[in-house]
Amino acid sequence: MSFADLFDSEFKTRNKGHFSAIVRVATSDGGDMSKEEKEFLDKLAVRLEISPAEYEEILENPLKYPINPPTLYVQRLERLYDLSRMVYTDHILGPKQKHVLTKFALALGFTPGNVSYIVDKALSLLVLNVDMDTFVYEMQHMNK
Repeated sequence: MSFADLFDSEFKTRNKGHFSAIVRVATSDGGDMSKEEKEFLDKLAVRLEISPAEYEEILENPLKYPINPPTLYVQRLERLYDLSRMVYTDHILGPKQKHVLTKFALALGFTPGNVSYIVDKALSLLVLNVDMDTFVYEMQHMNK
């Protein structure tokens, strides 16, 4: 196995874990997914290079793949940036954007006491079309 193959394999495994975690969050309320949530997952699967077979497998059993939660605060902010952009740019979720992003933020480890403020700030930064570095900086300094 070449170094490139090893990197590609690790990248695919991490993407499957990431997608699996998002599916778990999307289905955590116990009900069926809404049409908007399903469309969001469809687009996300394409972006994360999840094959149709892998997609179905993950939907059937999202616990099969390990979650690689970000341990550092900066990593959580970077993942929040990625998820926020996906939720915001596609406008698939419509008025559910904030609700879905709140679920993701809680799953990333942000506390319930300030998650609403974090989500509002994240969405307001995306309206300004900031890059990831600016997003992380502004999120780290939003209380100043």
